[in-house]
Amino acid sequence: MENKRTIKELSEMDGRVYVYLANDEVGNLFLRNAKDEGVTYGDGASATSRKYAEIMAVNHDGTINFVGANGRIAFGSGAKTIGDEKLLRIDYQKYVGGEKDYFYRKKY
Repeated sequence: MENKRTIKELSEMDGRVYVYLANDEVGNLFLRNAKDEGVTYGDGASATSRKYAEIMAVNHDGTINFVGANGRIAFGSGAKTIGDEKLLRIDYQKYVGGEKDYFYRKKY
């Protein structure tokens, strides 16, 4: 009884979605899942054509991209919004693992 969560579902969330990829296993899984779903980078490149970054963005148009310095700062700062959108921090390992609370929380 697997309830597979998708990257496309992330793109439909109400807010700007940043995905935390904790390690190589999780990062590479994210890229493989994106490729399997037909998700590409904005320039049309395959998801697996590039190495993942610790934080990746999932866009409303179903594409992914790297976040720049400002995005990384926003992710770690506790900012509630980016521009006019809510900032949603997703822990991809929790998300694909089926956990109810799959939002990223800083570990101190």
